[in-house]
Amino acid sequence: DLDFTKDGIETIAQLATEINSSIENIGARRLHTIIEKVLDEISFTATDRGGEKIIIDKNYVTKNLGELAKDTDLSKFIL
Repeated sequence: DLDFTKDGIETIAQLATEINSSIENIGARRLHTIIEKVLDEISFTATDRGGEKIIIDKNYVTKNLGELAKDTDLSKFIL
C-alpha cells in the first residue's frame, strides 16, 4: 500500500518546478522523472514488502531527493 501525503505531493511538485525553472522547463516529464526517483528504492524492494504500508511524505521525498535537488549540476541529470 503506497500512500502520498499532501506535504509529500507538494514537495515533489515544488522540486519539479524549481528544477524546471533553473535547468530546462520540460513540464510534466520532469515530474514523472522525480516520482520515479522517489520510488526507486521501493520499486526494487516491493516484492519483499508484501502488505507493508509505505507513506511518501515530505521527509521521505527530502531524504531521497533533497541533496540532488539542491545541487544544480546533479539536477540536470533528472531528465
